[in-house]
Amino acid sequence: MELILKYFPNLTDTQIAQFEALENLYKEWNTKINVVSRKDIDELYLRHVLHSLGIAKVIDFSDGSSIMDVGTGGGFPGVPLAILFPDCQFHLVDSIHKKLKVIDAVCDAIALTNVRTTHSRVEEINETYDFIVSRAVTKMPVFTKWVKGKIAKKQQNELKNGILYLKGGDLTEELKQYTTVKAYLLSDYFEEEFFETKKVIYLPLKHK
Repeated sequence: MELILKYFPNLTDTQIAQFEALENLYKEWNTKINVVSRKDIDELYLRHVLHSLGIAKVIDFSDGSSIMDVGTGGGFPGVPLAILFPDCQFHLVDSIHKKLKVIDAVCDAIALTNVRTTHSRVEEINETYDFIVSRAVTKMPVFTKWVKGKIAKKQQNELKNGILYLKGGDLTEELKQYTTVKAYLLSDYFEEEFFETKKVIYLPLKHK
C-alpha cells in the first residue's frame, strides 16, 4: 500500500480505504477462484494495482468518461482505475464468468459503484467508449479488430479517444503498422525494477 501512496499521494480517505482493502479481498478470493497467479498475490500492489495505475500517469480521465476493460481477468486494470477515477464509468468484460464473480464481490465489499461487469466476448459488446484499456490479452492487430467501432466519436479528454494498452518487451514488430501509436515507458514514472520493460501503448482510433 505504501507503493500506491508513494506515487499517488493525493488520495482521499475513501480511496485509501478501498485500495487497502484489496489485498485481503483478493487473497481470500484467490483461495477459491484463481484470479491472480500464486506467485503474484504477495506482490499484488506492485504487479497488479500499481501496474494498472500506470495508465493514470499517461492520462487523467475527465469526469464522465467511459472506459471498457477488455479481458479484465481479476479486474486489472479496471478496478484500480475505477477507485482512482470515481466520476468515470468502467465496464469490465471477460469471457470467463467466475473471474467476474470475484470482481463483483470485491466491488461490493469496497462500495465501488462505478464498475459494471459483463460476461461476454468483446466482439459482442454493442456500445462505444472514450477509451478501451487492457493488459496484454493479445497482439495489437488482433485487439484492434476486436474493438473496432467501439470508440466513441465525441471527445472529452486531453488525449484523443482510443486504446490504452499495458504491455512489456520489444513491440517494434507488433506496432509497426500503426503510424499514430505512442509508447509511454512506465520506468519514467515508477522506479521499481518490475517496470523496466513495461509500457503503456496509446493508439488513438479513428471513428468508423
